[in-house]
Amino acid sequence: MNMETVELKVEMVGIHEKRVRKCLSKLKGIEKVEVEGKIEKVVVMGYAHKNRILKAIRRSGLKADFWSPQNELLQAYAASYSSNFTFNKFSFFN
Repeated sequence: MNMETVELKVEMVGIHEKRVRKCLSKLKGIEKVEVEGKIEKVVVMGYAHKNRILKAIRRSGLKADFWSPQNELLQAYAASYSSNFTFNKFSFFN
């Protein structure tokens, strides 16, 4: 079996990065795991089959799917939109 690179979109908050790394460390054949928390992207390099990797992450209780080019477009759009968006300073409890 050849070494593969598998890109996944994993819905996570800060503490989930540790959970992702822990569940993938239990799989045989994983060589490297890169987590980009801001864009919810996980890149796994190794000899494990991509479906086994996805299944392991889902078993840990996280929502995950294979990464697609649409994810990058949506992320770029959201980043440009949020940089122009500001909240008014308003308090309900004055």
